[in-house]
Amino acid sequence: MTGPAAVPVEDLETLIACPQCDALYHAHAPAKGETAKCLRCHTVLISPKNRAGMTIIMLSIAIMVLILGALWFPFLQISQSGFRNSASLVDAALAFSDGPLVVLSITVLALIVLIPLLRVMLLLYVLWPVVFDRPPADHARAAFRWSETLRPWSMAEIFALGCAVSLVKVANLARIDFGPAFWMFASVVVIIVIQDRFMCRWSVWNSIDPRHSR
Repeated sequence: MTGPAAVPVEDLETLIACPQCDALYHAHAPAKGETAKCLRCHTVLISPKNRAGMTIIMLSIAIMVLILGALWFPFLQISQSGFRNSASLVDAALAFSDGPLVVLSITVLALIVLIPLLRVMLLLYVLWPVVFDRPPADHARAAFRWSETLRPWSMAEIFALGCAVSLVKVANLARIDFGPAFWMFASVVVIIVIQDRFMCRWSVWNSIDPRHSR
């Protein structure tokens, strides 16, 4: 009885794992206009697109501008019986900043503002040199790995959905108007989805591989 044969190192370097079912494949760049999907669960594994890097950079800059703008403009404006008040995005996130819930409020602010900002900054750091035909930036692989690690913790869309549900419940108690920051934040949610559609992570990993920059 013999043990399993060792897989050559050069073969290990071409392996790609499906993020959904963990099936392993030997990765090869598909032809132009084609995509590579998992045979088991049909998850798209490789989907290169023309000028995707530049598109992702432009979308990242747009996300940064919109998030920073949303921090300064009014998020919601509430009026009732002649009284009117407005709240910024930070005010909404830190609504429970008094007492023991201050940690929760700071966490909410980090999840909806700081982490999305950090992710797009990491993407810009990784993709900018590659798109402009320069060698990958120092620690580009670590930066992209951090960006992917933070992806599930970027919860701008969860916050937007929670705000929508809350506004429906209080609509009968007062008049609520959406401020510019609300529409900026809603645009951020849409742009993040579009950006993710353009992202081919296998292509990014290949582009920042030191062996491909020699």
